[in-house]
Parts: sequence; C-alpha cells; structure tokens
Amino acid sequence: MQFDDRTDAGHRLARRLEELRGEDAVVLGLPRGGVPVAYEVARALGAPLDVLVVRKLGVPWQPELGFGAIGEQGVRVLNDDVIQDTGLRPADLTAVEESERAELERRVERYRAGRAPVALTGRTAVIVDDGLATGATAAAACRVVRDRGAARIVLAVPVGPERTLPHLREVADEVVCLERPRYFGSVGAWYHDFAQTSDEEVTTLLGRAAGSSPAAADPPRSPPNREVELPAGRVNLAARFVLPDRATGVVAFAHGSGSGRHSPRNRYVAAVLNRAGLGTLLLDLLTEDEESDRNNVFDIALLARRLQAASAWLRRETDLPVGYFGASTGAGAALEAAADDPVIGAVVSRGGRPDLASPAALARVRAPTLFIVGSRDTRVLSLNRLAADWMHCEHRLAVVAGAGHLFAEPGTLPTAAALARDWFTAHLVRPDTGAPPLRSA
Repeated sequence: MQFDDRTDAGHRLARRLEELRGEDAVVLGLPRGGVPVAYEVARALGAPLDVLVVRKLGVPWQPELGFGAIGEQGVRVLNDDVIQDTGLRPADLTAVEESERAELERRVERYRAGRAPVALTGRTAVIVDDGLATGATAAAACRVVRDRGAARIVLAVPVGPERTLPHLREVADEVVCLERPRYFGSVGAWYHDFAQTSDEEVTTLLGRAAGSSPAAADPPRSPPNREVELPAGRVNLAARFVLPDRATGVVAFAHGSGSGRHSPRNRYVAAVLNRAGLGTLLLDLLTEDEESDRNNVFDIALLARRLQAASAWLRRETDLPVGYFGASTGAGAALEAAADDPVIGAVVSRGGRPDLASPAALARVRAPTLFIVGSRDTRVLSLNRLAADWMHCEHRLAVVAGAGHLFAEPGTLPTAAALARDWFTAHLVRPDTGAPPLRSA
C-alpha cells in the first residue's frame, strides 16, 4: 500500500497511535522528511512537537550507503559490518563525522529558531520519520532521547523493511510500522509524492506547532517564477528564473542541448533546491537555430562562455553566491567556466561529461565539486573518475545505486537531487554572513 504523501502517512500513523492520546507524550520528528509526518501525529494526539536532529554517516564514495549516524549531545551509532565491508579507515570515519557534525549543528540552530528543546524527562517520546532504510538514523535518535531522560520510547514510521525492525526493538520500547515489506527498495517507492522537504517547511511546521509565529499559520508559498532573457554576446538566452525569499545562493543549470529550461529532470532538481532556499536559473545555452547543429552541443568553449554570461547576470540581479549544476555536456562547460571564475561557490555534475573540460581547466577549478553518477552508467562513471583525477580542489564522486544515465529508475532522481541540495547548501553562503562554507568529506 502506497501513501499519497507525508501528510497522508501522518494521518494513518496517528490512527495507529491513538492509544497515546492523553499520555504525557512528546512527538519528535526527524528532519527533514519526518517532520511533516510528525506534525500530523502531534496534532491528532494533542501532543507537543519538537525536532530531533540526527545525521547519517555515508560512505564517502557512496554516500547513500550509511555506515552509521550521529545525533545531538555527541551520540554516535556505527554499523561495523558496513565499515568492514567497505574498508573504511579511521581517517575516513573522522572526516565524514566532522562534516556531518557541522551540518547537524547548523540545522539545530536553524530549526529551533531560539526555542529550547521540549523536556523529555519522565515522558513518552514518540520518534517519527517518513520511513526506515538501514535504521541507523532511527537507532541514533532513540539513544539521544534515552540520554535526555525519556521514560518510554515509541519509534513510529509509515514504512520500513521487515529485516530492520528487530534491531530497532533493542533500542526502542515499541516500534510501530504500518508497512513492513520483505522486498523494500527505497522509502520513496512507497509514496506517490515524495518531494524533498525543505528547511523552510520544517521551521514553518515547528513554529506553527509551537504557536510562536502568526505567519506560520500559512504553508510556505512557492517562490516567484519568471521567464527572462539574458544577454550572451550577440544572442539573448531564454531562461526560467526562480528566487525564494531570503535565498542563500543561486544555481545556474547548464545542459548541453538547447532546451535546458524544459528538461523535466532539471526542473525537478531545481524545485528541490528552491525548497531549500536556493535560487535557480534554468538556462537554454543555445538558441533554437544553434541547437539544430549537433556540433554546438559539444562546443564546450561556447557553452562555457554562455554560462559565464549567465553568472554575471545573476550577480547583477541578486548579489548572491553563484553555483553551477551541469548535466550532459553542460557539466564540462560548467567546469570550464568555473576554472576561469574563482568566485563560483560550488559545482555539481549529474550524469554529466566533466571529461569534456580540458585537463588544464579541471586542474584550475577551485569550486568544491560533486560528481553524481548512476552505478549502472558504467562508461560515464569511468569518465567522471578520469576527470576527477585532474582536479586539485575539494571534490567527491557520489554513485547512486541502481541508477542509469537518465536517473529514470524509481527513487534515483530524488537521491541525486538531495545530494545536489546538500552540496549547494553546504558551500553557497550569503556574502554578508561572513560564515565560511561547511566542508564536506
């Protein structure tokens, strides 16, 4: 049985937890996706809602594979089997944990918005997420609330693999799971709508539950979306520009074909970035006449010049840090453009051809760069590794399990979008904040 969305999952989960109504219970949502589910549970039970921040520790070259998790108050849970199977060294563990600890502290500060944590001593803690995979994050959450004095822990999720649940009963007093498939796949496969939850939505729901903000009574609105034309040499390029309120940065999308602003995959990723407070510019790097000539699609120098013109336009319009998201030959163009622009904040390539950038350009890139490639896209994976070998800046190769070149397999595009979102939110910072970018392992 699939859930319509997280709100539907929260309603169904609340019905199973009805016996907790009237108890001295606190509902704790795991961000981001668990908070919308927890909000519905807390509202149905008449219980206070709080956030419980934990972070998965991902294998550096395969971040979707967790080797453990961390939580507030220094809690850490490790999966020794994954560590042994992947050959992770102590230095690898330390680097990943330092990066995730910094992100955890950032989220705690943002989500709580000055509010003190809800007291748990002697109370029933109901920990809610939108689903389970390995269970490492949920186990860390249980240990956190146990250390905070909870008398009873109920772990409640809409869906989780049957094999994971017995391990969680060792750290929780009760585990409530509506769907327990033997063949699980991914959490997103059990939802019709599994769009990424933004930081803004988390803070809005927490504020609404706390009654601390009149404006929080309304759900977050979609950011303004407008079609623009920007000058690039002798031509004007069509683009779709979205800038959320209080945006922290803006990302220009580079696609090798002319119609990058119409790409459904780019538009999906852009929406995920928008919900995280990032502006986006979905750009046609070629005019309609130019894209009819296949040679132009592989003219990396031309595409890079067009992208540099777009970044100059974005700086004039927004005065925000600029990043590049490249797909197909647009990834090579993004790196060529970044090589000659030291203030580009970050670059992400999704199933792209970074190898089409010259080795000299790759060596000059200073922007932290993330390569996202599907595990089934073996040729492009090899080409990404070759390109990465030329680079001297901070960079990471993330391999999405089960994904092909177009990330059309269930759950793979949301995974890629989440990786891009986290990379940009960690490295793009408003110029006036004075805060250094968070480093990623």
